[in-house]
Amino acid sequence: MENLINYIQSKIVLTQNEIDLIKKYFVSEQIPAQTNLLEAGKVERHIYFLDTGIVKGYQNIDGKIVVQHLVAEQDFFTSLDSFMTETPSVDYYETIIDCNLIKISKPDFDILQKETKFWAIFVKEVTNEHLSCKLERVKDFQILTAKERYLKFVNQYPKLALNVSIDNIASFLGMEPQSLSRIRKQIAF
Repeated sequence: MENLINYIQSKIVLTQNEIDLIKKYFVSEQIPAQTNLLEAGKVERHIYFLDTGIVKGYQNIDGKIVVQHLVAEQDFFTSLDSFMTETPSVDYYETIIDCNLIKISKPDFDILQKETKFWAIFVKEVTNEHLSCKLERVKDFQILTAKERYLKFVNQYPKLALNVSIDNIASFLGMEPQSLSRIRKQIAF
């Protein structure tokens, strides 16, 4: 819980009462590797903070797995549309390695939203940060070569580069695994 509190405090100032509310409404859970957290067609009931581990978010598009999210430690994730509208998700989320997750349910999220001021400010901060990352990712797909995207990924997320399969990294970067293997060989020499 300490990492979650520190993460929130890196965005906004918290009182002790607000820290106590966070501890009250968030629940910590150990999840083994290769566990499905969400399947398409199910409603997302939680927002997660990834304390330790790695999680992937993907969609199955015409039988092909398309990795859209590789979540590193100390970050939030969820199928946001499903969570907010309480409608079935099109996303899957799965742990890649053993994870410690800290989660908040939709009803508890709504309580914090209604009864506090700090929560709405924090949610806005995180949402804007995630939106900026998505926009940067789109821009990268438009202007960077596959090799440049991979090098940027390795520099930004060295732990992911070491612990995520080539298939998942390639899908996340919008290329075939064979192309990523060739790029990695070029870089090694």
